[in-house]
Amino acid sequence: MPIEVESPESLGYNTIECNLAESSVRDVLFKHLQINLDELVICYGDHIGKPELRALIAAEFTGIHADDVLLTIGAAGALFVIHSSLLAAGDHIIVVRPNYAVNIETPKAIGCSISYIDLQFENSYALDIEAVRAALTPSTKLISITTPHNPTGTVVDEKTLAALCTLAEEYGCYLLVDETYRELSFAVPTPLAAGISNRAISVSSVSKAYGIPGIRLGWIITKEAALQQLFLAAKEQGHICNSVVDEEICYQYLLKKESYFTAIKKEVQYCFNHLEQWMDNHAYLEWAKPSGGVVCFPRFRRGVEIDTEKFYNILLNRYKTYVGPGHWFEQSKRSFRLGFGWETREAFVKGLQNIDKAIEESLGVG
Repeated sequence: MPIEVESPESLGYNTIECNLAESSVRDVLFKHLQINLDELVICYGDHIGKPELRALIAAEFTGIHADDVLLTIGAAGALFVIHSSLLAAGDHIIVVRPNYAVNIETPKAIGCSISYIDLQFENSYALDIEAVRAALTPSTKLISITTPHNPTGTVVDEKTLAALCTLAEEYGCYLLVDETYRELSFAVPTPLAAGISNRAISVSSVSKAYGIPGIRLGWIITKEAALQQLFLAAKEQGHICNSVVDEEICYQYLLKKESYFTAIKKEVQYCFNHLEQWMDNHAYLEWAKPSGGVVCFPRFRRGVEIDTEKFYNILLNRYKTYVGPGHWFEQSKRSFRLGFGWETREAFVKGLQNIDKAIEESLGVG
């Protein structure tokens, strides 16, 4: 998938002045966390994960216990563990698309058949539960969704989430829910999927919403003990345990999470308010307004003639501003992911202005 080749990390952050391609909040400096690691023993950690950290994560949710939580190397590691242990060649899965590459490419490599439920702009990227129902077969092993969704920012409501859990129970398959942006919902977050049904598997991390992606810490939550044992075995085959340094940093951060998160949400809200005003008055772009997360997926209006290759080239090379072209998500380049959580207020506003300049210079085809 080209998203990794074209990521800001690969291009080099020094080449980008206004980074609107990021799908997370702004990264924090270690010195601002006031974390003390002096007494930490650099050993093999608990294979399941630091018990105190698992208990801290579980305490956020009703009916979830520390034993229901398996710590992983980021959400990406969690997703790979799930796919590589749960799926086999010939299994059928349902993937709501756009979706994260590992949810598509890993099952393909295993030999699974995939039915896609493509979210549509005309339906505000809302998930059609009946389309999922129609795609289910006796060999379906997994339904894969993301909420809040990347790159559109749409949120699966509680009723739909419960209906998906019911479908998984009826068909004897599992519902995989990537909930990495859950705490960045603009309204009250929907219930944890794993808390609704034993057939639901929730995945999350501290990468997107907390600004500490460098510690590579995520988790899988499921109340089905046998499934947790399967995932633990897969994790041990890959890397035995997590870094105890990462786990300790995460633990100390989450103990004081609210003090950090209040400031994060304030910055996100500022940039979103500015973005909303910009989009509401835009002559060339339209969107389905997001309900959570820190990304949206605007597109050029029908009838707007624009050389998209020229637009992206000018935006990056002349104005040093970066967005995520639609092909990152197997979508048309007339759409692009725009992140509103990572940049400073000043750089974000400038980035929007640069998008307008690049559009004006790229109108017309050829």
